[in-house]
Amino acid sequence: MSALLEITGLRAGYGRMEVLRGVDLTVGEGEIVVLLGSNGTGKSTLNNTVSGLCRPWGGSVRFGGADLTGRHYREVVKAGLIQVPEGRRIFPNLSVRENLELGSFTRARGNRAANLDKVLDIFPRLRERLTQSAGTMSGGEQQMLAIGRGLMAEPRLLILDEPSLGLSPLMVEELFGLIRRLHADGLSILLVEQNVGLSLETGQRAYVLENGAVRHSGSCAELMASDDVRRAYLGM
Repeated sequence: MSALLEITGLRAGYGRMEVLRGVDLTVGEGEIVVLLGSNGTGKSTLNNTVSGLCRPWGGSVRFGGADLTGRHYREVVKAGLIQVPEGRRIFPNLSVRENLELGSFTRARGNRAANLDKVLDIFPRLRERLTQSAGTMSGGEQQMLAIGRGLMAEPRLLILDEPSLGLSPLMVEELFGLIRRLHADGLSILLVEQNVGLSLETGQRAYVLENGAVRHSGSCAELMASDDVRRAYLGM
């Protein structure tokens, strides 16, 4: 399997505080890779550095064979690396349609109408609420909107940062079903999640961050069987 995203020796932080300490991580074409770790271990910093929202201190980020290290976030989006951020970050005063259309502002603008139809086929509830203000929807519906907005850009790789946060158990199951369907359609996904059990059941490979560095890596089956991972994250 060819590597789509290659992160090598990535270092980043804020002020004088180093958060990422030489992270190596790859995502292959058509693969779901899971990134695990407790709060404060650097998961969101990694996402934001890869996405061009934080400047790296060192190391490299290659995507589709091109060097994206330190590139502006618009260039990252144009390359097809799309992040659905933690907390959804929708525009609450805009309609569902307007939020979705903004997803194609930088990439795939010429396919906006066709992609909107595809997204609404994936999320029928959004079709019913196109004119509704996004801020008046439930948390689960807002998460659908955030993912749909990301899909509007025709991602080659979709980074999902804590997508199940704040959702009901029923919505979490529905969300992971969606992630599996997107993967079955060929989408590469970097899944950053607190729900360790479902994530390891869904992905192919996984990394565990601890204090800004990779502590464990391997297939999801291997990590599920690891005593350290089971004790730390599954309470077993």
